[in-house]
Amino acid sequence: MATTRPRVLQYGKMPLTQLDAELAQAYEVSILSEQPDPERFLAEHGGQFEYAVTSAAMGLPAGVVDALPNLKFVSSFGVGFDALDKDALLRRGARVGYTPGVLDDCVADLAFALLLDATRGLSESDRFVRRGDWSQSRFGIRTRASGKRLGILGMGRIGSTVARRASGFDMEVAYHNRRPVEGSPHQYLPSLLELARWADILVITAAGGEGTRHLVNAEVLAALGPQGFLVNVARGSVVDEAALADALENKRIAGAGLDVFEDEPRPLPALLALDNVVLAPHIASGTHETRRAMADLVLHNLQQFIATGRPAAEVPWSAAQ
Repeated sequence: MATTRPRVLQYGKMPLTQLDAELAQAYEVSILSEQPDPERFLAEHGGQFEYAVTSAAMGLPAGVVDALPNLKFVSSFGVGFDALDKDALLRRGARVGYTPGVLDDCVADLAFALLLDATRGLSESDRFVRRGDWSQSRFGIRTRASGKRLGILGMGRIGSTVARRASGFDMEVAYHNRRPVEGSPHQYLPSLLELARWADILVITAAGGEGTRHLVNAEVLAALGPQGFLVNVARGSVVDEAALADALENKRIAGAGLDVFEDEPRPLPALLALDNVVLAPHIASGTHETRRAMADLVLHNLQQFIATGRPAAEVPWSAAQ
């Protein structure tokens, strides 16, 4: 019996398993990663799909987009869109929805967790106690976080939420963007180098992609200086990871807290050997509340596009079509 439900190509399993079930209940779903021969499947059935679902981590490569001649819309789970092939999607004329806003609080919370851990040495002190070192020596004195200068690279939704958290720590906040944010109460610095020189702690909340690749390089880290700390909850590609490992190892910066890496899930081996960096496995949005809200927006974007031709939340370069 023929189905009247819209056909949806799901690129892979979603980060929230309930979302897989909810998509399958509402639509005629085919999961590409579960096909014995995905390339052959696309060649035989790609023309049947007008809608696709993916995540920021998985993205959607050009080869898949090109195999979907009737693709109209992609609903993506997450706020990063650098893994989506922008050029292929624009050529196809497919619109793209994503899930901004609903994860801002949790990402900002983790930014501060990493900030506090890096400055106070919490993870390092945990290892110190577990090894039994406490009975032999005292743990070293660390740096306070409150009252420090906090520089934010990328004053968007998440950056603004980080700035609000900073007020509770009596921090002075400045930021760098492509352009000043209208109405922002915080100081705008016109270059990243100026921000790094000014800041005690530099938090990265900028978007990924070629435009920001290795924006935080050896020169920026040198400007941050031997008392400075780096926190990255954005995309690993924004930081030159080799330069960061070298700066940490040679104490050209004091420490770092990282939730994202250039080659996930494989952080640079040099980072794994260092005590002055805190490493998290890309968990900033990983709470029950936030993942549920993200799943709801994936569904809502898809439902609204099918009904009206416009998603509730659309990536900027898609909305410009």
